[in-house]
Amino acid sequence: MRDLSVAVFRPDDGRLESAVELIDSLGARAIADPMLAVEPTGAAPREDADYAILTSKTGAELVADAGWDPGPSTVVAIGPSTGDALGDEGYEVGLVPGEYSSTGLVEALGGRVPGTRVEVARSDHGSPVLTDGLEAAGAYVHETVLYRLVRPEGSGISAERAAAGDVDAAAFTSSLTVDHFLEAAADRGVREEAIEGLSGAVVGAIGEPTRETAESYGIGVEVVPEDADAEQLLCAVVERAAPTRYE
Repeated sequence: MRDLSVAVFRPDDGRLESAVELIDSLGARAIADPMLAVEPTGAAPREDADYAILTSKTGAELVADAGWDPGPSTVVAIGPSTGDALGDEGYEVGLVPGEYSSTGLVEALGGRVPGTRVEVARSDHGSPVLTDGLEAAGAYVHETVLYRLVRPEGSGISAERAAAGDVDAAAFTSSLTVDHFLEAAADRGVREEAIEGLSGAVVGAIGEPTRETAESYGIGVEVVPEDADAEQLLCAVVERAAPTRYE
């Protein structure tokens, strides 16, 4: 019996290696296929806001590299992973929402931000749910694009494997990884076959927006972890695909 094969799409910047090691530790075999690459813009967040929101570990590292000083800002992290990354860079995190998402940030900050200046520092693919929600709550919102997310050259081996029926599970960590997976499949001439191949696999999405994106393309999603956390997602996908390993 062949090993359980799990397609994973993390950026090839340490996160992919960690994901592969985790999948291996769970007794499965990773199909490592990075669907995102980071292109820094060189921009830095404003230093005069009341609240400064960071939404990723990558963003935390880039603002530190830029020598960003939050000044009087209350630093807000979208979730514990981002909060830990900010802490590692020497920033004091004042708030992490209970729900690790743009919606969770709006809910956590909505009552605090009327009349305040809010800095949002993130990628070029950030959800408008965050900025629109904070503006609707009465904040003056400024957004800084710290980095762009692009599809790496050569991506798509997982699409070919899915088209051949050789993917047992797949873990999408953002809507953009879904988009890029399908773009890579189309480039290789196997888009419809890859979607069909995933119908026989256990597909996981890191959160509801990612699930909605996948399902809008006809990709059924079985697993969404309680928290929007990549490690939780991978563990849940492997457990669903091979429950006997945990009995």
